[in-house]
Amino acid sequence: AALGARKMEDYGRFLALLASTLLVGFVSVILSLVWVFHYREGLSWDGGLGEFNWHPVLVITGFVFIQGIAIIVYRLPWTWKCSKLLMKFIHAGLNTIAMILAIVSMVAVFEYHNAKNIPNMYSLHSWIGLTALIFYSLQLVLGFAVFLLPFAPVYLRALLMPIHVYSGLTIFATVIATALMGITEKLIFSLRNPAYSASPPEATLVNCLGLLLVVFGSLILWMASRPHWKRPLEENTKVLRPIGGTPEGTEVESTMTNSSNADKSDLRINTEAARKQNLKFDEAGQRSTM
Repeated sequence: AALGARKMEDYGRFLALLASTLLVGFVSVILSLVWVFHYREGLSWDGGLGEFNWHPVLVITGFVFIQGIAIIVYRLPWTWKCSKLLMKFIHAGLNTIAMILAIVSMVAVFEYHNAKNIPNMYSLHSWIGLTALIFYSLQLVLGFAVFLLPFAPVYLRALLMPIHVYSGLTIFATVIATALMGITEKLIFSLRNPAYSASPPEATLVNCLGLLLVVFGSLILWMASRPHWKRPLEENTKVLRPIGGTPEGTEVESTMTNSSNADKSDLRINTEAARKQNLKFDEAGQRSTM
């Protein structure tokens, strides 16, 4: 009973944290829309400022909010009864949507700069942003090839899983840092009278948006790094756990099943026999080289 109560309490904490995360992310998207419609020139695709405005809106909506949800989708307890393959497709699908929105946001910036004869790729914001998008695309392609398609061997999945998890979380954190650089850069360039240093209402709004992005990123990373909120292992599957765990819950699944204690005993016997055989081979090899 005490264990059940603790589980319910932990489940309640997870739901409260999840609701807070979704609220912060949703408000961030709304504030980005308020910013471009109330203080800038709205949204359009005509080479003007309205086209540039797609950049912050789509980055915050896709590259930050949707990517964040993709990271924690394995953690949702009501999805644990769904098949692992279905959850992999959902994870990959959300990341694909985020990548498409990020690419469109980049196109909007380049077209706006070209229409206004503004140089491209000169700021640190643009350098890191484009690098993050390239690595995000590579992460998605490799994720499809290794973890979604059934061709990669188990040992390769086990080898690449810690790298996949680490790079995913690193890219996510980098995207948020790049977004903070971008909105600050935009305020400095755009606010003239009054200047950014005078803290006009637009500056206050966008600064609050930046704070929300930091909070959202911190909540996502916290939820993704808690081992007790991981998706439970498949009951009929023996899982290879990479060192350090898998925050996104994409454990590598082996084809070896734990069907019975007798199978385990046979496995131990076979493993011991193989070890002894390898020792014999080693001894033979040493003798042959002496």
